Amino acid sequence: MSQKITWKDKLDFILFGWIINWAFPQYYRPKYHYTRYRKILLINVIPQKILGINRFVKWPVHFTSVIHSPEKITKGILCDPGDNPGIYIQANNGIIFGNNVGIGTGTKIISANHNKEEHSKHDTTSPIIIGNDVFIYANSVVLPGVKIGDNVVIGAGSIVTKDIPANSVAVGNPCKVIKHNPPHREKFTREEFNKNIPKQYHHYFDISSHE
Repeated sequence: MSQKITWKDKLDFILFGWIINWAFPQYYRPKYHYTRYRKILLINVIPQKILGINRFVKWPVHFTSVIHSPEKITKGILCDPGDNPGIYIQANNGIIFGNNVGIGTGTKIISANHNKEEHSKHDTTSPIIIGNDVFIYANSVVLPGVKIGDNVVIGAGSIVTKDIPANSVAVGNPCKVIKHNPPHREKFTREEFNKNIPKQYHHYFDISSHE
């Protein structure tokens, strides 16, 4: 059963929602009952747009998190890499995030290692690819070139060194699949979001994409 939308919810969106939508053109979340817009204003807009912390990132990032090379990050909706505290994301070789991706506090996602012979340079690898409906729990590390399939849970403190197949729960150092992950059941409609969803993401709302 959906939560009741109160006058406080509506007022919060009217007063602050337009600022958030302007400040973060790649922020797509349910219009109500996700995070208060006044909270995003304080925790994200002021540090990013006024103080210049992660200034060029087009989605909300926590002021204690660091995003390197955000222009090399591609992401879907329901996905704001770095929105939790203490996250480090280095996208020198590119990172592709799907839709509905959660990243826990203290996680590191590193797309390029330093060259062993010339430490000032980074090795070139394929981009990291993370699918739809993925949650990476706290203090995990995802290393260069890794591919994580759809509907995957990565356990806290894991070190992801190799590809993880879809529909898996994986944990450990090195991270290994321990069991099957049931189909993702959370559903959304385009109408409930804070702004219109671009056509390239409409497929995510198809029933078939969740089965």
